Amino acid sequence: MVMRPSTRLQLFKRVRRIPTSRSSHLGRNVYSTVGASEDYDVVIIGGGPAGLAFASALAASSVVNSSLRIALVEAGNLDRIRRWSQQNNGYSNRVSSITNDSKRFLTDIGGWQNIDESRTWPMEDMQVWDGISDSRIVFSASEIDDLVNPYMEKHFATRPPQLAQLTENLNLQRSLLLNLDRHQVVEILDNTTVRSIESEAQVDDSIGGGWPILHTSTGRKLRARLLVGADGPNSPVRKYARIESYGWAYDTRAIVATLFHAPRLEGLQKPNSTAYQRFLPTGPIAFLPLSPTTSSLVWSTKPPLASALSTPPNNGSGATTSPPSPGADPEILKLMINAAFRLPEISVRYLHDLILESHSGENKLTASQLAEEIKWRERSHGIDQNSAFSCFSSTEGIPPVDAEALPPLVTGIQTGTPASFPLRMSHADTYVGNDTRTVLIGDAAHTIHPLAGQGLNMGIADAEALADTIASAVAVGSDIGSRTALLPYSRSRYFENHKLLSVTDKLHKLYASTLPPVVWARSVGLEVVNELDSVKAALMFSAGASSIRKDMEPGAKASHAAATAFEIGNGVVNAVGLLSRSALGLARAGLAGLANSSGAIRKD
Repeated sequence: MVMRPSTRLQLFKRVRRIPTSRSSHLGRNVYSTVGASEDYDVVIIGGGPAGLAFASALAASSVVNSSLRIALVEAGNLDRIRRWSQQNNGYSNRVSSITNDSKRFLTDIGGWQNIDESRTWPMEDMQVWDGISDSRIVFSASEIDDLVNPYMEKHFATRPPQLAQLTENLNLQRSLLLNLDRHQVVEILDNTTVRSIESEAQVDDSIGGGWPILHTSTGRKLRARLLVGADGPNSPVRKYARIESYGWAYDTRAIVATLFHAPRLEGLQKPNSTAYQRFLPTGPIAFLPLSPTTSSLVWSTKPPLASALSTPPNNGSGATTSPPSPGADPEILKLMINAAFRLPEISVRYLHDLILESHSGENKLTASQLAEEIKWRERSHGIDQNSAFSCFSSTEGIPPVDAEALPPLVTGIQTGTPASFPLRMSHADTYVGNDTRTVLIGDAAHTIHPLAGQGLNMGIADAEALADTIASAVAVGSDIGSRTALLPYSRSRYFENHKLLSVTDKLHKLYASTLPPVVWARSVGLEVVNELDSVKAALMFSAGASSIRKDMEPGAKASHAAATAFEIGNGVVNAVGLLSRSALGLARAGLAGLANSSGAIRKD
């Protein structure tokens, strides 16, 4: 007896749940009888910020949420994140700067709705300077506001009140999770690891290509029309899709910690809304504001020093930490942070060597001994103890004139927050698997040095672009797992991410050099750009400091990109002209300065 197609379809619906809305795209796979697998249109591996943002974007799309069956698989316990809370004066050690463009997207999909605003803080200004020459560039949200012209005003949603908003990663993850709980569209499978991924073609040779089948630790088999890898740098999805990646590990580790300090004086100083970053040859050290009296540290330095200064966290932040360091002392870390922002590089280098010698030897350096060494070095450099450049200036009374050129003095470190993790740059050769129904977002597709603070924002931008691509495919009836349907996502994100990865990597290498000609060239370039407001504004626009209107037409977006490129190009031409006119004078001044500081400072 030959069953009619309708009878046969009903039979297989009883064997496996197959969303009827997908029947027009399944073709022969509708009748596949591979085990007892459960069919999903989209399976997302990874419950980090990128994976949760992508899931929230799908859940918020009326085109997608009514027609696709979606699951998110996460190895960790997401209930911990739902219930996450910190004491009022305590912060997690993993903090990110959310650009205005990222915040706009998160707000649009409801992902910002449950953010604890009391645990976010605006970054209105940023000061960056060379650790050897002290050449400095200052970015300010007010500069963008002053330079907004009619074109910018037309195509940007708002005049930005800030460059970015800082918050803990866990605060963002919790908000995104609560948003998914509210929609009840995405099936969340936490406490579930992926044991293996195989292609349907491996089970049935007659199936060309085939859907990915996930075998989970709970015994379930998930068959996905589209498998999304948001599963981090060591992505199993990328391995399954046979997507190669290139990159390298940096000879640095990032120290993170939550810092306490005195508040800025109201009426005499700006509020604590300025981020500071000093580029030392061993790596940049950054100070990110979190509240009037709390800031976050991200210090990239050599692995031995990171090991000597950091201790493993006990707050469940998820950081990949260094092994326990028996000699690590929070008081020593506090002194070293203050010195790293204030002392000349030659003395900072000496202190590094002192810490390493103590860490590897039998005679351990105490905090009081280190404090005396720093005081001696300040006197040798002629640093007034009442100056902001002194690590021991008073935090009470009228602040020094130069106080806002440096971050507040660190007075304490939150217990359990110092930690360190390795740094690397990597980029997948492609984001879309070839005939594997896979796509990569976030750290599964790229990892970046934290000096630009853009890693999380890159992942959020990936999530937005992929969600838009899938919504467009669903709207026209395309197969969302096909390479053709996914190519617009790859085209929109690959080059943008590649540019940022390349620039960040080159900045890291450029500022690692101590060669006088290199120091002179980068210092002159930084000083020149700092005088060109249009170039700085264009750079801030490109970094997401302004939010592009979501309803902007593609042509207008292209015009915006062209206008930004024109501003940068025009600024570069001006910089070259200025540099050529003043090169001789700058060279003389630079060489004289290098000659004056070339001698090492030594104790008697």
